[in-house]
Amino acid sequence: MTILPDVLTHDLAIVFCGSAAGHVSAARGAYYAGPGNRFWPTLAEVGLTPRQLAPEEFRLLPAFGLGLTDLCQSASGPDAALPRTGDDPDALDAKIRRYRPRCLAFVGKRPAKVALGRKAIVTGALPDTPYDGTRIFVLPSPSGAARRYWDIEPWRVLARQAGR
Repeated sequence: MTILPDVLTHDLAIVFCGSAAGHVSAARGAYYAGPGNRFWPTLAEVGLTPRQLAPEEFRLLPAFGLGLTDLCQSASGPDAALPRTGDDPDALDAKIRRYRPRCLAFVGKRPAKVALGRKAIVTGALPDTPYDGTRIFVLPSPSGAARRYWDIEPWRVLARQAGR
């Protein structure tokens, strides 16, 4: 069972990969719908979308060269409550190799650590990538629960390097 559908196609500038849908996002059937989540305002502020989209407008993202997926698509909730058996790094790997976006941006450190098999990771552009032609970025989580770690600058760098 998939909580939220992937928004993936060929020729995307950026695919955003989160850990999993939060409870509010799962209930609304829309990505990054939780109260206080900065994902949608940040996309507009850094110039990745021409206006702030509502979470329910997530299917419009490919028109702006953007896509969405989650590492765990079978469960919802905060990172600490997700079952480890729900993470599917192999499925993410197959999606990135199939669609070949110019950038894969992990929304938060947890999905990057799990997908890349690393114990520690920093935000920003990673110098190495397992994907031919796809750069990897790790972004600070826009979740309201991660507010104390929030920094928009890596999002600005991603937008500039993606040509926006």
